Amino acid sequence: MVEQAFQKLKQEIQLQAKNGIEFILAAGILWLFISYLWTLEYSAYNKSIFTFIVGAFLLPLAFGLSKALKTNWKIKDNPLQPLGLWLNFAQLIYFPFLIFILIKYPDYFIMTYAIITGAHLFPYTWFYDEMGYAAAAILISVGSMLIALNSGPESMWHVPLFTAILLFLLAFWIYVRWKNKNLKS
Repeated sequence: MVEQAFQKLKQEIQLQAKNGIEFILAAGILWLFISYLWTLEYSAYNKSIFTFIVGAFLLPLAFGLSKALKTNWKIKDNPLQPLGLWLNFAQLIYFPFLIFILIKYPDYFIMTYAIITGAHLFPYTWFYDEMGYAAAAILISVGSMLIALNSGPESMWHVPLFTAILLFLLAFWIYVRWKNKNLKS
């Protein structure tokens, strides 16, 4: 009985929040812009700082997309509702490592940021009961490393472009799966 009630709370979030699609779309848009930034003739350090600045627009952009997509950020009387945001904030714990890379190895900042971004998606596999999050987490993390290992500093823009493409594919996957789940309930 408790397990059924718990699953019902999760399903309520999954349906009303549309499996977090607004965050994934917002991230895809920002990573696409970050890819452009990394084609510019600035130092890797400066591009990394610009990347941080662009990243600050994630929440406002996701909020705007939530209005357009009619997703619900606050699900009244659902005790699991704050967990989604906490899972997102968990990636901030990795930022000391990211700062270290920025200072010591700025050419690899974007790879590190992409790996952190990809890896932080993994817990959403459980939260939304959606394996697309696991696939994206693994593909973004491992793919970003492989691209960086096989690219020179002048080609690092491939990492954020790869990340953006996978985020858009994840958003499409989430939408199709949410639509099917919504039709069944």
